[in-house]
Amino acid sequence: METGGNMILENFKRESLIPLPVVFISTISEDGIRNIAPYSCVMPVLRPLDLVCVASAKMRDTYANIKSTQEFVLNMPGVDMADKVIPTAMHVPFNVDEFELAGLKERPSKKVKAPGIDGCYAWMECKLHSIHEEVYGGFPYLLILGKVVHLEVEDNIYNKEDGSWDIEKAKPLMMTGSDRGMHFSTASDIGKFETFGAMFEDGKDPLSWMHKEKEVQ
Repeated sequence: METGGNMILENFKRESLIPLPVVFISTISEDGIRNIAPYSCVMPVLRPLDLVCVASAKMRDTYANIKSTQEFVLNMPGVDMADKVIPTAMHVPFNVDEFELAGLKERPSKKVKAPGIDGCYAWMECKLHSIHEEVYGGFPYLLILGKVVHLEVEDNIYNKEDGSWDIEKAKPLMMTGSDRGMHFSTASDIGKFETFGAMFEDGKDPLSWMHKEKEVQ
């Protein structure tokens, strides 16, 4: 339907118009079975906090592992890992090792038992903070909140002097949707910069204290 030169879409298509990150969540079951699943409904929870939020369907191995082990790893892939999305998204028996299935190598984690994924540009090791279960339109879904306990990024893309990172080198894997499926893309730096303080009348960033601490090694 068109009106005034603009197309009116069904409300559920809001996801098609929001560029989404592609994140691989790796977990391990209590029996030691490694699992990987790609997620795009992932976001940090406010700037001063160390929480991340993952929206998930309930019937997922990832959810079962997080609930039982209380931990998981968010792995940030570049575009060179786009071909790993479908192998890790497929529904397979719970006892299948998805690292082997997708041909991915594990990266030992520092603070959790769940392994990270080698070849990504950053890793967020998380402990479960809380799980919020809701039902909308008869469809059950979950909001999983994790506390980041260890955050690591490849040296060659991160500038420790100002906390910026080279998005052109990292080429973060992203996705937009359409009626037929997933369209993969990446992000680009447009060369524009503003300080956080620019949003405030006095020009000062009220959270500047967060960045004065030395980088954790």
